[in-house]
Parts: sequence; structure tokens; C-alpha cells
Amino acid sequence: MHTHFTGFTLTVVIFLFSMLVFAGCNQPKASISGELKKWHRVVLEMDGPETAEMADDNPFLHYRLDVTFTNGDKKYIVPGFYAADGNAAETSAESGNKWQVRFTPDTTGEWSYAVSFKTGELAAVSALPDTLASAGYMDQISGTFMIAASDKTGIDNRAKGRLNYIGVPYLQFEENQQYFIKVGVDAPENLLGYEDFDVPTNVFGLKKSWSVHEKDFQDEARPFLWQGEKGKNLLGAIHYLASEELNVFSFLTFNVDGDDRNVIPHLLKVPVEEYEAYANDKKNKEAWDNYIHKTRFDVSKLEQWERIFDYAETQGMFLHFKTHETETDHLMDGGVFGTEGKLYYRELVARFGHHLAMNWNLGEENNQPPDEVKKVANYVHGLDPYHHHLVIHTFPDQDYRYADFIGEQSLLTGASLQLSEADFSDVHPRVLKWRHKSDSTGKQWALAVDEPGKASVALLPDEEDMEHNLARENALWGSLMAGAFGVEWYFGYQSPHSDLTCEDFRSRDLFWDQNKYARHFFEQYIPFWEMEPADELTTDDQSYCLAAKDEIYVVFLKSGQQTSSINMGDSGAEFGIYWFDPRNGGTLQRGSIEHVKATGAVAIGLAPEEQDMDWVVLLKKD
Repeated sequence: MHTHFTGFTLTVVIFLFSMLVFAGCNQPKASISGELKKWHRVVLEMDGPETAEMADDNPFLHYRLDVTFTNGDKKYIVPGFYAADGNAAETSAESGNKWQVRFTPDTTGEWSYAVSFKTGELAAVSALPDTLASAGYMDQISGTFMIAASDKTGIDNRAKGRLNYIGVPYLQFEENQQYFIKVGVDAPENLLGYEDFDVPTNVFGLKKSWSVHEKDFQDEARPFLWQGEKGKNLLGAIHYLASEELNVFSFLTFNVDGDDRNVIPHLLKVPVEEYEAYANDKKNKEAWDNYIHKTRFDVSKLEQWERIFDYAETQGMFLHFKTHETETDHLMDGGVFGTEGKLYYRELVARFGHHLAMNWNLGEENNQPPDEVKKVANYVHGLDPYHHHLVIHTFPDQDYRYADFIGEQSLLTGASLQLSEADFSDVHPRVLKWRHKSDSTGKQWALAVDEPGKASVALLPDEEDMEHNLARENALWGSLMAGAFGVEWYFGYQSPHSDLTCEDFRSRDLFWDQNKYARHFFEQYIPFWEMEPADELTTDDQSYCLAAKDEIYVVFLKSGQQTSSINMGDSGAEFGIYWFDPRNGGTLQRGSIEHVKATGAVAIGLAPEEQDMDWVVLLKKD
């Protein structure tokens, strides 16, 4: 059969063929950036609808971007976000057509991705995303990329892998299989109330410059600056912490009400000055309703936050995201978890959940009904593809609330403990209490002491307490010897460089060395992840004991305790005795007795020097 084309028909065919070729050449694609290495951030950027932070069709709420990443039997569904012009940290853009997804691959080789881009009323927080309509653009596109091994070493988190809760009291890095001990700062909680971020506010005069840490800035951090030299001082502060071998800092991500009111990820409805005048009225708690766009976010500010967090990753930092404080956990949705809260957590997970060492703290001094807390925990756990450590924090006298969450009652994996005694004497027994209670459920929580001490005093500056004896003995060693995986230090509000006013981490410089020594001891000398609190093995009620029975024992002697005895059973095995100075660090030393046999309660001897001070005694099988 012969087909005959008229001139008109041939023209139509050529036109249609040309359109098909043109369409094929202009199919939506994802640009992929990053070093394309294991544990490194990979960014997929796509062209979506041209829109804006304040567009009538809310790009944060009425669109939903998810990307499914697969490699063999590994599968991660990662939420994405609206990125304005894709360079908002530099441009402060409020509009654009760029949409991004951030992913940290945990396996080398070929990864595939498949994009879902949907639209509809409240699409971002829909419980039934499969029922949403396609938003077009990059919806249904797919592709592959190759991931090589990481080349990072040292303290960089990318050399260690993701830090995971694995059902035991210590978090573990996935790459090197090392267990984690954290020591660092819980203050200032308004760390992100920083003048270099876009649209900074100065409620109560608490806006920060971090200028004292400008001298700590390193040239290696220059790629993390924005708009010239912005970010320099806070990046310097983080480098200072890392140089002291501290490995955690915490921060609120939302505090439009409470002690500060300067950390706001959302857009303001009014000029900064009008918001400040309103929010400075301490009695007024209506800023959320009247002055904040509850479902719209400041893209450029959040991109600038990411610069800080991204640098912190290279410095080996654990990021403690405190998502609410007691004054704010009832604001969104009137305290009943709904659209505002779900969208807030979706933005946090999408923009920052790719970081390797972190936890989500669902509320500082939280006193919401347990069922509401469980709703939030379920939602965040389901949204976070990596299932980061999930904790909550209560008032010191309300720790009984943890009983509603331990075990299989919730998806929480630990507690962020707050204490209240000025001498820190409540730290050790409180950690023991919740260590034993959670252990008894069969689901061991990973516990951290994140706010020890009386709120007005807590950890004093060096100029008020140069030796920090009580903090060292009762809180630092008291927490670790009870089985906590770490401690963060709160700065009392009556002192200079307080929980809200601190801009100089050197205000406690002398004490940071003592934290470093404790961390060194745990990491270098003992398999702490295999050990259990065992104070009952000592013959006095002042000593702390941590033990892997029949193998290794650690006894902490407080100041004034010259010696002690320990019951290691009747095996007759011989143990070497070594002493460690928690005040000055250094190598292990020998005391008055160098060896002892396990024959019931045996004396461990005297310290090599300064016998009236605190000492750590290590007994290990020869």
C-alpha cells in the first residue's frame, strides 16, 4: 500500500514531529549538585511553578514535593521544599521557580530517584498524598546518579556516618560503628537570634552579633559565608567549640513567645519595628495570631541557617534541634496538633533532616497532653526518612511525665533531662531512675542531661567559679557514670553570658577542658556501651560505678573520698588498677595498689597524689 501526502498533510506531520522532538528535549529534569559521595549532602533542584513566599496559592502548603531514592533494598522517601530562586541565602529572594530536595546517601554505587510533585488544598500536610492531583512540571520524572566513597577524615561527621538510635542507651555512628559521647553547650537557647540572618529582630535587646568570636573564624569556613562576610562570627563561635573538643550545641527554632522571641522561621506580617514594639510587651502572647504568617516561611533565612548547620557538620557537631519551648508548644493550632504544626515540622525535616548527627527535641519544658506529644512523635518519625533520635524535655519536677512515653507507648527514643539543684546533686540519681525505668520496658532509651543545675545559677562563668568542682563531679561525671550518653551545659540567668545573653563561649573556657578530659577517658579507655551503672558494687554511698562485670570496672571517687572498696565477685581473676585525673586529664597513673584479685569486696588503694580531690579509678582484667 502506498501512502500519498498532500502539501498540507506533510506540513502537519512535520510540525507534529517537530513538536514531539521539541517536547522530548524540554522534559523537566533535576539538576544534581554536591560532591556525590557517601554521607555527603546531595541536592536535587527542579524547575517548578513560578511563585513566591506570599503568592495567593501558598507554595509551602498547597504543593507537596517528595522524592523516592532507592539503591538495592534501600529506600528513602525524602520531603522537598520551595527554594525561591535556588540561591536565596545570597539574594534574599522571595520568589522564583526552584524546588529542592536534600539527601544524604548511605551507600556507594548507583542511586535512582523518582519525583512526586502534587497539588491541592493542604497538600503538604495531607495524610493521603496518593490521592492528590499532579502539579505537573517535574512530577513523575526519574533518573540516576552515582555515589563514591567519602574522602573525609577526622572529626568531620561525613567520615563517621549517620548517628543512629539502635535500641540501646548510646547512639552509634553508622560508618565507623563508634558509639557517641556528647559534651557541649545548651545555651544560649536563642543562638539563632543572630543579626546576620535576614530580617533579624531585637526583642528585649537580645539580638546577637557573636562579635567576640570573629577572631575564631577560619578560612576553611569561607564557603559557608553569605552576602559577603555575613555569618563570620557565628561560624567562628562553632569553630571555637570544636577546638575545645566540644561536639554539641543546641538552639530553638521557634520562639515567638517565651524568654526571647527573636527566632522566627516564618514570615512577619508587619515591619520588624512593629513586631518588636508588640513583642516587647512581656505580658502579650498574641504575636503568633496577629503578626506572623503561620503557614509561610522565610526561605532566605532558612537557607542561611543551613549554611551554619552545614559548617557544623564539618566540625563534628551534634545539632540539638529544640523545636518548641513551653511558651510555644500550645500556639500552633491552639495546642492540638494540626495544619500549622505539621507544616512547621515538614519544613524542618525537609530543610535540615539530612544532617548526620542530630536529634529532634519536641519541646523544652513540655507540658502538653501525652496524646498530643505522641501525635507529634508519630508524625515526625513518619516524615523523617532517617528516623533521627527523638526526645522530649520536661520541667525538673515533672519528669514523671516520661512514664507516659517509655517503652512501646510512643516513638520517642530518649529524654532530654532538666534538673534543678544548685549543686547538681540530683543529676546522677535522676539519670539512674530513667535508665532503669526505660530498660525495664525492653526498649532502652538514650538519655542525655541537657539542662543541669538551678536555673538562676547552673554553670557559672569562670570568673565566678574557676574550678567548677560541683559541676564536674556531680553533673559531668554524675551523668556519664549513670549511663547518660552526654551532657549539655545551661548558663544561669543571673550571671553574665547567661542562657539568653551569652555571645562568648570563652566565658566557661576553663571548664571546657574538664569536659574534654571526661570525653577522652570514655572514648579511649573503656567500652562504655557494654557497661552498666553499678553503684551497688562499691562499699560507700558516695562513689559512682560503671561496670562490665568480670571484665572492667570504673569507680568515681568524689572529693574527700580517699579510697573505696569494690566487690568484683569471687572469680579470683586479677585486675590492674589505674587512676585518672578528671581535673587535669593526662595518662593513666598507678596508685598505692597496682593489682587486686576478685575475692569479694577488695580495697582499691590510694590515689597517686592529691588524695583529697576527686579521682577516676579504672580496674581492668590483666
